[in-house]
Order: sequence, then structure tokens, then C-alpha cells
Amino acid sequence: MAKVTAAQVKELRERTGLGMMDCKRALTEADGDMELAISTLRKSSALKAAKKAGRTAANGLLGVKISDDGKTGVLVEVNIETDFAALNEKFIAFVDRIADSAFNHGGEDVDALMAGPLTDEREKLVQEIGENITVRRIGRVECPAGKVYHYIHGDKRQGCLVALTGGDEELGRKIAMHVTASKPEVVSSDQVSEDAIAKEREIFTAQAEESGKPPEIIEKMVAGKVRKYLAEIS
Repeated sequence: MAKVTAAQVKELRERTGLGMMDCKRALTEADGDMELAISTLRKSSALKAAKKAGRTAANGLLGVKISDDGKTGVLVEVNIETDFAALNEKFIAFVDRIADSAFNHGGEDVDALMAGPLTDEREKLVQEIGENITVRRIGRVECPAGKVYHYIHGDKRQGCLVALTGGDEELGRKIAMHVTASKPEVVSSDQVSEDAIAKEREIFTAQAEESGKPPEIIEKMVAGKVRKYLAEIS
């Protein structure tokens, strides 16, 4: 059985809003699997809806780099322990450096990006600021037939890249702003996999069965929740 760490419990608490013991128990039962723990909590109605994973940096900043021709964009998320440290000028410069390096490196593999001199730079900054710093993820979007636009919210913790064929910079930015605010998981509901729908249906059924209503009523309740789920994520 995998050991559940304090960091995992903290993340689950942030994503669910539940108490420490509930989160620790769910993670222990799920053998440390974060998504399985959330599903278990939802099935038991302890949690009706988990916060979306990884849409914002809990403590840290986003960095962006767009090519001169607008065909390629890279968005990086770099985390640090506290909000206060995220305002450090050297940390901000490091985030920009990560965005530039990720753009030049290509791909979205964080380990590959950090295998070189950036690791030493990160470790030096950790010692200087006194907080752990991690490059969490890299997003890369290419649009040969159009352009890539972006939006970064004022706190630099929420943002996105949008590939747009046609339109102009103003439209691209408005769409990116809307995506950042609404946080869709797909462009249209027909892009949702059957496995994802089946998983949600299973959770909704478990929740509905707790009501004690007849099977035919439960079936209607679940169908309605599935329709709402598909509408919300697109």
C-alpha cells in the first residue's frame, strides 16, 4: 500500500474543501490515487463536485511565450509554497525563463526540460528564497493555419492558449478570456469519451440511489445529471 503524504492530503483538501481526516481516509483507501479518492468521495455524497484539477497554480505563476509569427504558443505553470514568495522578482524572472526555455525546447515533458542547467538554477533559487519551487506542467499549442492567442488573468495564476483560424487578435483574446473564466474541458460535448461519461454516470447513480427513490425515477435523475455534466464541461 502506498504511503499517503501530507502534500497529497493538502491537495485533496484544496480540491474538495473537505476535512483532513476525510481526505486522508479516502486517499488511504485509494492507495494514494488522487482521482480515485475523489470518485470515492463523490459516490458516498461526501463530495458533490471536486474542483477541476490543475486549471490554476495554487501558489505560483503562469508564464507564456508566443512565437513572432503567432503560430506557436507555450504556457507553463511554476509553483512555489506561498503567495508572498510568488511576488519575488527573481521568482518572476525564473518563470519567464522557464517559458522561454520550454518554447525553445519543444514538447511538454517537464522532466526533459529540467534535466539540464535549469535544475541548478532552480535549486539555487530555492536556497535563496527559502521555499520549494517546482515546474508543474507545460502546455504547447500550434496553429499552422491560423494563430495562437492567449489570456493571463491579472493574478497570473489562471490563463489559457487558444488556436484560432480566422478572426483577429481582439477576438482571440476574448475567446481565451472566456475559456479561462468558464474552464471547459472540451470544445464540444461529442469530444467527451465514453469512459468519462460512464464514470460520471456511475457516480451519479450512486448518489441518486441514496435518495431511496424508485429505479425509474433514479434513471431519470441520472440522465438529467449526465446532460448537465456534458453541458458544463463544453
